[in-house]
Amino acid sequence: MTRVRARGEDIRRFILQEVEKHPLDISKITAKKYGISRQAVNKHLQRLTQEMSLTETGKTRGRTYKLCPLQEWRQSYEIVPGIAEDVIWTNDIREVLGQLPDNVLNIWQYGFTEMFNNAIDHSGGSAIFVHVRKTAVDTEMILHDNGVGIFKKIQTALGLLDERHAILELQKGKLTTDPKRHSGEGIFFTSRMFNSFDILAGGVYFRHEFGKAEDWIMEREKFSEGTTVWMKLHNHTARTSKRIFDQFTSGEDYGFNKTIVPVRLAKYGNDLLISRSQAKRLLERIELFKTVLFDFTGVDAIGQAFADEIFRVFAQQHLNMDLHAIHANSQVKRMIERAKSGGSAMLGGNLQSRTHE
Repeated sequence: MTRVRARGEDIRRFILQEVEKHPLDISKITAKKYGISRQAVNKHLQRLTQEMSLTETGKTRGRTYKLCPLQEWRQSYEIVPGIAEDVIWTNDIREVLGQLPDNVLNIWQYGFTEMFNNAIDHSGGSAIFVHVRKTAVDTEMILHDNGVGIFKKIQTALGLLDERHAILELQKGKLTTDPKRHSGEGIFFTSRMFNSFDILAGGVYFRHEFGKAEDWIMEREKFSEGTTVWMKLHNHTARTSKRIFDQFTSGEDYGFNKTIVPVRLAKYGNDLLISRSQAKRLLERIELFKTVLFDFTGVDAIGQAFADEIFRVFAQQHLNMDLHAIHANSQVKRMIERAKSGGSAMLGGNLQSRTHE
């Protein structure tokens, strides 16, 4: 391959990867990155449009580009006795996704079957709607059921404070309202395999993006019926499901024994994290894991009682667990060290503090 051809392919690949973020100024962004003229970029845009990788609307300065769907498919399924997610995957979804690398298909199989089964077993609804949209860059899948809503279901079943608290528990993992039939791992691992994973249910919207420390949680005044799940994955990612599973195992035990707890989800509005009740809420079900990483991203400060409940009282009661504080600022670290020093003689060395950048 000549250098000119290779550079041209690199430019077009960049356009496809960035056009969703810059639909109006993709020409300007590309020209700046590669040090070429707008006219040169427009030739690449025209080629991608002719190949039906992009669509364009508008004229001259108002021209907008977006990815052109290579495949778009919709289907509704009635929730009836005998409906099986693996059969629907084999008969319908696998064919719709088309040619994709094995590791990508493995992720899609895991994500689809887990989310579809959740809707069958837990939604209480009568139907599931599936929408698949595939472009030259990525594939997005939407699953919607007309049931009670996942966050409300969890809140009611476990007697939680509100729907937002249900998200905190989902983020920890090993959460299920039906422990006889489910391990509680499906949503946790699915949310971490995809480039983006979104849930809208009731009055709460949740979004997790791969590689980002913070998740989006928004509350809505308008109630949304049922549960809607969005999953998006790059068509040629090198990610594997095994690699994601491995991130949450520790030691020689190949089980789901490690979790990351986003501490900021224990906050409500502008509340400060100062009380033992807040800490106890954060600590619920933590004893199910061997290694726990308390992620302090987005937390500016914590109170003495909050820190003491987690880093002295709880640690003293669970000497077999490895507890770590990550992404903590200097003020939070000082409060953690103060709590640790208050009971250091009894902790047995199981509490650690470290920062992961």
